[in-house]
Amino acid sequence: MPLIIVLLGVLLLLLLITVARFNAFIAFILVSLFVGVAEGLPVPDTLDAIQKGIGATLSSLVMILGFGAMLGKLVADSGAAQHITEKLVRAFGLQRVHWALMLTGLIVGIPMFYTVGFVIMVPLVFTVAASTRLPLLYVGLPMLASLSVTHGFLPPHPAPTAIAGMFQADIGLTLLLGLVLAIPAAVLVVPIFSKRSRKLHPSPLKEFYNTELLPEEQLPSFGASLFAALLPVILIGVSAVLRLFFDEESLVRRIGDVVGDPVLAMLISVLVAIYLLGIRRGRKMSDISDSLSRAVASITMVLLIIGGAGSLKEVLVESGVSDYIGDLMKGSGLSPLVLAWLIAATIRVSVGSATVSGMTAAGIALPLVGQGGVSPELMVLAIGAGSIFFSHVNDGGFWLFKEYFNLSVKETITTWSLMETTVSVVGLVGVLVLSIWV
Repeated sequence: MPLIIVLLGVLLLLLLITVARFNAFIAFILVSLFVGVAEGLPVPDTLDAIQKGIGATLSSLVMILGFGAMLGKLVADSGAAQHITEKLVRAFGLQRVHWALMLTGLIVGIPMFYTVGFVIMVPLVFTVAASTRLPLLYVGLPMLASLSVTHGFLPPHPAPTAIAGMFQADIGLTLLLGLVLAIPAAVLVVPIFSKRSRKLHPSPLKEFYNTELLPEEQLPSFGASLFAALLPVILIGVSAVLRLFFDEESLVRRIGDVVGDPVLAMLISVLVAIYLLGIRRGRKMSDISDSLSRAVASITMVLLIIGGAGSLKEVLVESGVSDYIGDLMKGSGLSPLVLAWLIAATIRVSVGSATVSGMTAAGIALPLVGQGGVSPELMVLAIGAGSIFFSHVNDGGFWLFKEYFNLSVKETITTWSLMETTVSVVGLVGVLVLSIWV
C-alpha cells in the first residue's frame, strides 16, 4: 500500500504539471500533502515535514545557485563567453570547428544555467556556421550536447548540487567524477550525429542573427575569460584532489577544505569575476550590482521547484515510505545505480523538466544510497544522467531548440531528442564503469 500511494503521488504530480499546467512548485506542495496524509501522517506533521524539507534542501543551495547565476551573468555580459568561443574556433581551425564548440560548451556551461547558456551561445553558433559555411547543426549540436551534459552532471547546476546535498555526497568528488563522464559523453555526440546533421539545412529566423557581438577591442582577455569561467571548478576540484593526498590535520588540507567549500568557492569566483570582467574593464559597481540582481531574479522559480521537491523527499522520509521502498528494492536484483537512472529517466519522459525529474527521482531513490556499497556521488551522477533522457514535446528545451533552429518536430526528435538520449545512456554506462573503482 505505501508504494501504491507513492505511485499515485507521482502520477498526480505528472497530471498536475503536464495536463493541468500547474506551476511545478505548487504541484510539489499539493502532492507532498496528499502523500503525507495518505500515508497516515496528521496534517500538522505533514506541513512540518514540508517546511523541514524545503529548509534543509535550500539552506546552502540558495547561496550556491545564487552565486552561480551571478557568475554566469558576468561571463555572458562581459563578452567572456564570446571570446572563449572565438579563440577556440581559431585555434582548432575550420575542419575541427565542431570540436572547438564542444569544448566551449563544456567551459561556458559550467557557470551558466542551461537556458542562459543556450540563449548566449546559439547566436555565436549561427555566426560561426555562417562564416565557415559549414552545416548549422554540424556546428551546433556538439556545443548543445556539452551544455546538456554540464546541466545534468555537474555542480553548481541546480539538480546535481541539490541531489548531492540530499545524498550527503562530496560535491568536489561529484564534480571531478562528473567531468570524467561529461567529456566522453559530449565527445561521442560528434561522430554519431555528424552525418545526420550534415543532411539537414535549417533556416533559422533572421532575428536570431541580430544578437550584437562585441567588437574584439571590447572583449576581456582570453586568459581572464577562461580563468573567470573555470575558477569554481579549479577551487572545488583542487580541494577534492588535496583530500586524496593530505590528512585532515595538515595545513594544506585545511586551507583546501576552506577555499574548496562550494559556497565559498562560488563567492570567491563571483568576486574575482566582478573585478576581472567588470571593474577592471571600466564598469561601474552600480551597473554590475543591477546586472547581478537581474541574474538572481531569473532563478527564483528554479529554487522554489527544488524546495518543493525537497518537501516531497522529507514527507517520504517522515512517513516511513523511504525505508519501505529501500527494503523493497533490495530484493530487485538490479544495481541501485541502474534503478536510480530508470526512475529519473521515466519521470523525465513523463514530466519533461530535467530538474523536476532529477529531484523527484532523488527523493524516491534516497534509500538506495549505501546499498551494495554504491557511492552517493555515483548515485548523483546516475540520476543526473537519467534526468536528461529523451527530451521531447513536454520539455521546454525541446521547443527552444526547435524554434531557434527552425526545424520540424520530426527533425527535432531525430536530432535533439536522440542527442539527449545518447548523452544519458553514455552517462549511465560511464557511471557503471566508474563503480568498478569508486
